[in-house]
Amino acid sequence: MSAIVKFEHVSKDYQKKTIIEDFDLEIEEGSFLVIIGSSGSGKTTIMKMINGLVLPSKGNVYVQGKDVLSQDLIALRRSIGYAIQGNVLFPHLTIKENIAYVLNLLKKDQKEIDEVVLKSLRLLNLPEDVLHRYPSQLSGGQNQRVNIARALSNQPRILLMDEPFGALDAIVKYQLQRDLKKMHQELKNTIVFITHDIHEALKLATHILVMDQGKIQQYATVKEIVEKPANAFVAQLLNMACKEIV
Repeated sequence: MSAIVKFEHVSKDYQKKTIIEDFDLEIEEGSFLVIIGSSGSGKTTIMKMINGLVLPSKGNVYVQGKDVLSQDLIALRRSIGYAIQGNVLFPHLTIKENIAYVLNLLKKDQKEIDEVVLKSLRLLNLPEDVLHRYPSQLSGGQNQRVNIARALSNQPRILLMDEPFGALDAIVKYQLQRDLKKMHQELKNTIVFITHDIHEALKLATHILVMDQGKIQQYATVKEIVEKPANAFVAQLLNMACKEIV
């Protein structure tokens, strides 16, 4: 498969501190990449460089073959789905208006908007009767489903997800993980997903990127990570998962 996202010799500095240095990565189209690692390892910085929320200090980031720096960043962000942790829905808009927000900005036809909204509800297992409710009238799990539905509304080839299930209880998280994996298998889009939970990474991913102190510790398929951890840091992550299961 070809790379839909490519990092070439990318470095990022914040206030004279280097977060990412000489970073190279190719993300295959249609893959489900989970990024996991220690706090401050550069996970979110990497993700935000894909949609131009963070720009590289050095090097190049290519999205669908085009350098991010050469693109209209607003148009780029609207073309890429983005879902984060917590309730980030507009409280004064109905669920339908929240899901259709980007489509309305793009002045899409109302018939198309209605079709996309209903498709998004089906993908995320949401009943149609939520459409005219407001975020405050939904549970945390339902709001996160709406958040993902909104991120999918423009039918993006790339979906970025920054710890979207981190604040949810175990049962709701399990249900959302199951539905997200099923959705990815159906849509075959590219998902880049950040987590601190190795169990979540192993459950969802086709590929895992393990980061520590701004450096790649291992980038491989789930099978390769489990069978051949590249170093002690990766092995420790897997050992922690085994101990928690026991």
